[in-house]
Amino acid sequence: MDRRSFLRTSALGGSAAAATALAAPAYAQGKRTLTMVSTWGRGLAGVHDSAQYCADTITALTGGDLTVELKAAGELVGAFEVFDAVSAGQADMYHAVDYYFLGQHPALSFFSQVPFGMTFQEFNNWYYQDGGMALADELYSIFGLKSFAAGSTGPQSGGWFNKEINGPEDFQGLKFRMPGQGGQVLGKLGASVQNLPGAEVYQALSSGAIDGTEWIGPWADEKAGFQEITKTYYTAGFHEPGPILTLNLNLDVYESLTPAQQAVVEQTARASNIWTMSLFMANNSAALQRLQAGGVKVLEFPDSVWDAFGAAAKEVIEAPMDDEFYKKCYDSYMASMTRSASWISRSEGAYSNQRNRVYGM
Repeated sequence: MDRRSFLRTSALGGSAAAATALAAPAYAQGKRTLTMVSTWGRGLAGVHDSAQYCADTITALTGGDLTVELKAAGELVGAFEVFDAVSAGQADMYHAVDYYFLGQHPALSFFSQVPFGMTFQEFNNWYYQDGGMALADELYSIFGLKSFAAGSTGPQSGGWFNKEINGPEDFQGLKFRMPGQGGQVLGKLGASVQNLPGAEVYQALSSGAIDGTEWIGPWADEKAGFQEITKTYYTAGFHEPGPILTLNLNLDVYESLTPAQQAVVEQTARASNIWTMSLFMANNSAALQRLQAGGVKVLEFPDSVWDAFGAAAKEVIEAPMDDEFYKKCYDSYMASMTRSASWISRSEGAYSNQRNRVYGM
């Protein structure tokens, strides 16, 4: 048994049923229907739209030879079950953000989001030009998956709170929804961190089950209705400066596609990467204005809190370094981010500062 087959079956329990599910299927030639599951509740602004964009575009570009049917969270499997479902062949593909699945491998953080990590442009530089995609192929193949970056929400907001945050000590005992390594950072500051699917967050905040939450940004947050519950909103966050959504196919399914169909899937993901980012960024400013007009108090964390975020983030990011592959990804990711940041800060960053100063923006 090769390494990929061994890890795939052992990760899922190694049962005969799992082995059967993982066997490469023999597909008939002609039209096929592929099932896409997702971590997003139907109608969640932006993220569900991104999944639907991928499904519709693959269907259209293949002339219906591949018809992708999208199942929102809970319609076929639960939000946090999509990784295992596609790995095991119970569904053909999923759309998600993969920090929900760090229990599978900590290196998934590099292909979703690292606190104090890359912006969207910096990630694209690494992923498409600087070795990131090859590392993704190496990682996801362990689980019988083929992964593509397929969107970003842009920099995410610090979140909604039932009180103002004046210092790091205000996180002590705070029940806060934040997934991934960002949640681990808040845990180091004393927060009681909750990991909830997006569709469950409003009810948890409304009922008092949590004291605060991050979600995405002004547009998606407004659509979710958090301003109906609390008026205290922090617009800049440390945890997701450029989060990446992924489109992941069962590897046997992907390899059964024709080369032309594989190219359609890859190019759809690339197109979705740009389309999704622009969707969020085009809507955020107007949404923030509406939130403020409705009485939302827009704040920024004080420097002492940012310093605490940074110190805790360094501990969290460096904790899994005993894993050889994680360290390999870390070294590649950090080197690329350093190179990108050095140029961007001197070009686009300097220009933006001057433009905003000159035009009073």
